[in-house]
Amino acid sequence: FCFPVCAPYEPNNDRPSSTLSQPSVPYVPIKLEEYETPGFSVKIFLKKVEKSCKCNQRSVLNFFLKLFPAIEWLSHYRIKEYLLGDIISGLLVGIVAIPQSISYALLASQDPIYGLYTNFFCPIIYFAMATSRHVCVGSFGVLCLMIGESVNRQLRLAGYESDGATVMMANATLNGTILLGVFQLGFISVYLSEPLLSGFVTGSSLTIITSQMNLVLGIKIPRHDGVGSLILTWIDIFRYIGKANICDLVTSLVSLAVIVPVKEVNRYYRDKMKAPFPIELLVVIAATLLSYFFDFNSKYKSKICGAIPTGFKQPAVPDLRLLSNLALDAIPIAIIGFAMTVSLAEIFGKKHGYPVRANQEMIAIGMGNLIPAFFSCFATSGALTKTLLKESTGCQTQISSLVSSVVMLLILLWIAPLFYSLQTCILGVVTIVNLRGGLRTFADIPKMWRISKIDTVVWWVTMLSSSLISTELGLLVGVCFALLCIIFRTQRPRATLLGRVNDSEIYEDQFTYKRISSIANIKIFRFDTSLYYANKEYFKSSLFQKTGIQPSLVAAMQKKAKAKAKAIMDKNENCFSSKLNCLKLTKKSTTQVSEDVSAPVIDICTLIIDCGAMQFIDSVGLSVLKEIHQDYGKIGVQVLLANCNPATRHLLQASGWLTGMEDSGLLFFHSIHAAVKFAEQQNQAQQKENEVVRETFLSQEPQNVLVDSSLERSLYIYILNEDETAFNYHS
Repeated sequence: FCFPVCAPYEPNNDRPSSTLSQPSVPYVPIKLEEYETPGFSVKIFLKKVEKSCKCNQRSVLNFFLKLFPAIEWLSHYRIKEYLLGDIISGLLVGIVAIPQSISYALLASQDPIYGLYTNFFCPIIYFAMATSRHVCVGSFGVLCLMIGESVNRQLRLAGYESDGATVMMANATLNGTILLGVFQLGFISVYLSEPLLSGFVTGSSLTIITSQMNLVLGIKIPRHDGVGSLILTWIDIFRYIGKANICDLVTSLVSLAVIVPVKEVNRYYRDKMKAPFPIELLVVIAATLLSYFFDFNSKYKSKICGAIPTGFKQPAVPDLRLLSNLALDAIPIAIIGFAMTVSLAEIFGKKHGYPVRANQEMIAIGMGNLIPAFFSCFATSGALTKTLLKESTGCQTQISSLVSSVVMLLILLWIAPLFYSLQTCILGVVTIVNLRGGLRTFADIPKMWRISKIDTVVWWVTMLSSSLISTELGLLVGVCFALLCIIFRTQRPRATLLGRVNDSEIYEDQFTYKRISSIANIKIFRFDTSLYYANKEYFKSSLFQKTGIQPSLVAAMQKKAKAKAKAIMDKNENCFSSKLNCLKLTKKSTTQVSEDVSAPVIDICTLIIDCGAMQFIDSVGLSVLKEIHQDYGKIGVQVLLANCNPATRHLLQASGWLTGMEDSGLLFFHSIHAAVKFAEQQNQAQQKENEVVRETFLSQEPQNVLVDSSLERSLYIYILNEDETAFNYHS
């Protein structure tokens, strides 16, 4: 490296500047010896393959224990500690699931019996294969909405004859297949952030509420799908509201007036109550009795559930011809179902201190959709409301899921026909009330805005697109917009200059904290993200702006100034007589040099780039660093890199950047302070050399040298190299 001599440093008046302290110990580069990493070996690879394919009694046992975690934890089940809580929570969840199963089946465009089937079979499969102890799987409002839209869309297609149940079974089959990892799409759920999921659920909740208004009001309106369906549906609601069924409207209003306050009491006093009051089930029972005894269906034309069969249908193979038509519908359903299930599993796993395997959860929910599809069930996922109820009422293991399935079994075998007279408007009310959690998110928007404005924008974009465009496209729009936000964050990150904190080894942002000292002749630049092709221009522009130096322009100005200076000196009678001679200027020639030669004054000698936030650097970023190093080197500013991770150092070394350098320790530093210490040591040595040169200059023939304030401000010594073509500036 060429260590330049800089102009006298003039610090910013608004910020203190630390003076150069004499280091007590000379800087010594740190040498770290790396471990040798073995390269790819065919023998090692074949041994690993042989080991993984090895089949013995132990490996088979481990396979089944991993596939069915229930085998292991059932052997350690503590009956006295766990059984009572599991039974109570299972009974309560089963009771709450009765009205939800019927109402969500209508949301999925299915008969009520299919909702009961779904909430019976799926928890049994999940019980055997899940690693979560608290997640309750079953019908979930958002998935039911997406399934209903898919069923109605396929039924309108020409070319085959089918019914809703057949389409639903095929959808669940494909959904389960996707979740089992055949297409390895589980990684997509990583891109579903919490604000994105929250916005999607809220937007879907608005769509669900809109779809239930015809049941609540007892009116028939055209069904709309696609872009603007929410607005078109509300237009039709207000258009046909004059034809509302008075009996359904009054029943809905009374039910809302009863259910909502009790649900709010359950929410506010859930910590003091041993179990929430099952108001939904009581309202369903009371409404069924009133409808039966007062014959609302015959007298007031109120729509009822009708006959609900008992028992089970024979298992049937779904129509595989529909799989190709349902592929685009099944993928978002699978992703949302997996994301909701894994999110709930991880939340309660952390809360209660047990591990959760995301891959196993994907297999569990996949099998929970694939196998029940042969028994006329639709797709399911973790249900937030029932999971919260399950956890708050003493659940310890998935035994509670078996208890809930027993409750559903009793309904399927004997009790289901008793719901014949139940008004469908009650089911619409139950659905709407259970979506209060999604609408309650609007109250959290101000807090979210204070925490992260970008996350708030992601929430709004996902919510609006899910409700105004369509559920599936809303999810796609939300994911794409969230990825664009990530790219935007990395494309225009925060870039700042660092300063020293009270002469310590700590360096922080000069523009964020007070009493941060800038360091004489040294600039420390931090770029708060990885350096790659998308932000290379922003990196360079930020660096030039913060340092106040654009190397290419400065180099051009220096070249022009040197040419002017050489021309002036060639005309001067007192030219250089040896390799190192001092200028003998008259007042006139001095003034001419001062006015005509305007070489820029650089106030830094060393530029330190803090690479601590750079997780990776691609080939374009590497080229930018090389360009910065060369351009600043041409104007006499050395560039040092601090806090580089091993991957970055290996990349720079492999690129040949260090070729010709005797010691890479002069470029890489393991801390900012080490780089600053090295730069200060070099600057002090150069300052001593400057003093020697200046004293030599002033000691020669002072009678012919003009020394005044003007010359002191712009004093140049020209030193010709042996080829007499290049020369350096010394302040």
